[in-house]
Amino acid sequence: MVTIYDIAKQANVSAMTVSRVINNTGRISDKTRAKVRHVMEELNYVPNAMARSLVLQKTNIVSLLVTDITNPFYTTLARGAEDAARAHGYKLLLGNSDEDLIKEKEYIETILSTRVDGVLLTPASDYSKEQLEALKRHGTPFVAIDRDVPGIVCDAVVGDSVGGARKLIDHLVQLGHRVIALVGGTFDVSTARERHDGYREALAANGLLYDERFVFQTGYRLHDMEQAVERLLALEPAPTAILAGNNLQALGLLQSFRRRGIETPGQMSIVTFDSLGYRDLIDPLFTTAEQPAYQFGELGITMLIERIEGRAEIQPRRKVLPNELIIGSSTSEPTAARTHN
Repeated sequence: MVTIYDIAKQANVSAMTVSRVINNTGRISDKTRAKVRHVMEELNYVPNAMARSLVLQKTNIVSLLVTDITNPFYTTLARGAEDAARAHGYKLLLGNSDEDLIKEKEYIETILSTRVDGVLLTPASDYSKEQLEALKRHGTPFVAIDRDVPGIVCDAVVGDSVGGARKLIDHLVQLGHRVIALVGGTFDVSTARERHDGYREALAANGLLYDERFVFQTGYRLHDMEQAVERLLALEPAPTAILAGNNLQALGLLQSFRRRGIETPGQMSIVTFDSLGYRDLIDPLFTTAEQPAYQFGELGITMLIERIEGRAEIQPRRKVLPNELIIGSSTSEPTAARTHN
């Protein structure tokens, strides 16, 4: 590889002068600067980013760590984050924790060792607190995205999970459903707790009884839904509708019901958070509390860069983004209501 010493020798200047040209520091004449840059181009010199960051104490690299990039919500969020990073002159590095605390810890250690300027991350769970405290100890700015961690005060961009769950349950009640189950994430994840709270509040507001038997805490993978469906179908009275914790859980439920010959929405209505994308290819199209995924990433990175560059207010900021109820074809009146009418 070409080094600054090779450039210095050919340009007949000192290595320090070459370093100052590369890092745009110090007082150098325009003529000398032009000569050094000409030699750099002639030798196809590629600056050593790590060495440059040590000089400037800045890498212009930020990291995005999400839990599952195969989830279309996070895919779109990542697009918004990358676009915002590039608009501010930063590069974005992407990691995927798979809801795994060990994998998340490995990524955080890598982030610290590579000295990126800051991190936008979706915590795997409440137990991510240790990793976030490590970022704080090392002085690495970070913004929590989509999820909170109790005991960690930081900049955050989250959704209105309580309000979204209430909208979805109100929609089901308006259709005539009275026995509604919740299949969501485990309660060590903030969004799962909040969606459960919204579910419970909406039932009460509509005069319906809350029953723990109809609440299932499970993972977010498609295969996690099989056991939930087995237990759900054994309930008495049988639920006629389900609030799924996220889009992948909704898809897993739909597939499990289809394998058993149970129609959606004919025999089981399903509502959820966020779409799966490719609306024309999904049948039925889920009724969702749609969150502005692109804006999550765009705003999260913007807040992170403001913090990195010292342009943010001292007190941590918390932005709650609204969601919109999108009526799809996965919901209808319960079978009994249709018969009665």
